[in-house]
Amino acid sequence: MVEKLEDILTRFGNKIATNQDGTGQGARMRLLPDRHPVRDFFIADILDWAVKDDRHSMQHPFFSLSKKPDREIRKYEHNGVSVTVTPSVLGLATIWDKDVLLYCISVLTEGLNQGRPDVSRVIRMRAYDFLVATNRHTGGRDYDLLTAALERLKGTNIKTDIETNGKRQRAGFGLIDNWQIVERSGPRGRMAAVEIALNEWLFNAIVAREVLTLDRDYFRLDGGLERRLYELGRKHCGYQPHWSVGLELLHKKSGSRAVLWKFREMLKKVVAANVLPGYRIQYEPDSDRVTFHQRVRDIRESPES
Repeated sequence: MVEKLEDILTRFGNKIATNQDGTGQGARMRLLPDRHPVRDFFIADILDWAVKDDRHSMQHPFFSLSKKPDREIRKYEHNGVSVTVTPSVLGLATIWDKDVLLYCISVLTEGLNQGRPDVSRVIRMRAYDFLVATNRHTGGRDYDLLTAALERLKGTNIKTDIETNGKRQRAGFGLIDNWQIVERSGPRGRMAAVEIALNEWLFNAIVAREVLTLDRDYFRLDGGLERRLYELGRKHCGYQPHWSVGLELLHKKSGSRAVLWKFREMLKKVVAANVLPGYRIQYEPDSDRVTFHQRVRDIRESPES
């Protein structure tokens, strides 16, 4: 099974990585086109749901920002919080793999909002719905890439002392507990539906509403660094007019593997491109500080949501 998935990663991952420099920065900083402007009637409700993310993975670096396999163990400590992320042989889960979690968090949060009694940490989703909702293509290659993403999420192990819903899970846990294909379609038996079991740590955060709403244009961000900077801006700036942070601390919180000087140059390109939804970034070279400024508010909810 591992060899087959590694072949998939090699065959398809290398093509995707051609516009990356290995540090999580897209060669073209832009918003990707809306790949599904004509909404499918059967998933219209899903596309109307608010996109949700958990506050803790927004604040701390859990994911790789590069589409090239990253097999190094990561250790992060800040303000008394400790996180150790251990990848599998397939590599660390990437910030694009995280789209699977965002989809699951959004589905469960919507279920809680509707008062549904069947909300649990086991989610069944149609692969096509996920691909459309996260602004991906829907060809055979994209189903293969989803399979590889699920394997990386399952294989990436987290050890942290962050509490969710007042509970501290001291043992290590995968980003997802397990997954299985529950329905196939077509002559090749392509994945049609998949069942995913979230870990208790993340599920506790969802139940406690320790989540924030993301702009749906997040899925149109091309580079890993842009996605991570948006997360940090959304978490720390929120609906305040601005949030200022030293470049060195921002580098640490981003999880970028680039050296500091390279990170600074990449950040300047993001600043010049000015494509982050909801926020504009300003870099002050004299103080080596970065300020996130809120754009016109476009997320219709209270600041605490």
